[in-house]
Amino acid sequence: MIIDHWQVRPRYSDVDQMGYVYHANHVSFCHQARTELLRKLGIHDAMLEDKGVMLPVISFDIKYKTPAKYDELITITTKVEQMPCARFAFKFELRNEEKVLVSKAKSEVVFVDKSTRKPMVVPPFIKEVLEKTFIQEKEELGIRN
Repeated sequence: MIIDHWQVRPRYSDVDQMGYVYHANHVSFCHQARTELLRKLGIHDAMLEDKGVMLPVISFDIKYKTPAKYDELITITTKVEQMPCARFAFKFELRNEEKVLVSKAKSEVVFVDKSTRKPMVVPPFIKEVLEKTFIQEKEELGIRN
């Protein structure tokens, strides 16, 4: 499993009239967290485009638990639980400063060839990075195959 944490402090423009983070911004925060996790692995958007790979979202499911508020530090935990094939699944948990669960989400993207717009299996350069990261995570947790 690959786990990452990313934080955001909602700005005034992120909240609604009640002072709560507008519901659609949870989706945006998850997208940013996913992007940052991949960036930490050396897989960033510009590199993907240069290599002819796109990652469009094909599903997003979210459950809201408690409101997130203006200027409240939100920690987003992003998890990748298994190696992707053509689809790449992410799970998210958003928690406030008191560690209270704000929302949970799941997202799936698919690997697409930029020029043909056709789905493709995970490109070898991504597969190599992810496999190495999964192995490192197992070693750090003391898990053997």
